[in-house]
Amino acid sequence: MLDEQGNQLGIMPIAEARAYAFDHGVDLVLIAPQATPPVCRAMDYGKYRYECDKREKEAKKKQTTVEIKEVQLSCRIDTHDFETKVNRALRFLQEGNKVRVCLKFRGREMAHQSLGQEIMERFADACAEYGNVDKKPTMEGRQAIMFIAPIKHTPAK
Repeated sequence: MLDEQGNQLGIMPIAEARAYAFDHGVDLVLIAPQATPPVCRAMDYGKYRYECDKREKEAKKKQTTVEIKEVQLSCRIDTHDFETKVNRALRFLQEGNKVRVCLKFRGREMAHQSLGQEIMERFADACAEYGNVDKKPTMEGRQAIMFIAPIKHTPAK
């Protein structure tokens, strides 16, 4: 058994441990039930739960959620439109979000999937400074889909 400060009190019967906790006005908490003999600690359980909840809230504050933003392309995209889409993807990557690049094939464009692959490669090369390809382009029905993940930049000192 452990006391409030974490000092070992030694092995004692459960009745004696309960009496110790009652005398000191604290709770008897089972810390390691699988240990032989089981380990108990005398502590203020309400204060313990409060501090655990506080630590969990702090950890949750420090978490960042990664959103997936989408950029849609087509096989017949012009250079200025392509640059606009690249700039939008770069802005998403700088914000720390993943980018889903979706290239849709319409009608007879399905016969020229190699053109779509070239556009996707050009797009990945244009975004290489701020992101790297997380998932290579794959065909799903009539569209090719690629994911780009942001690169973690370390701040310069």
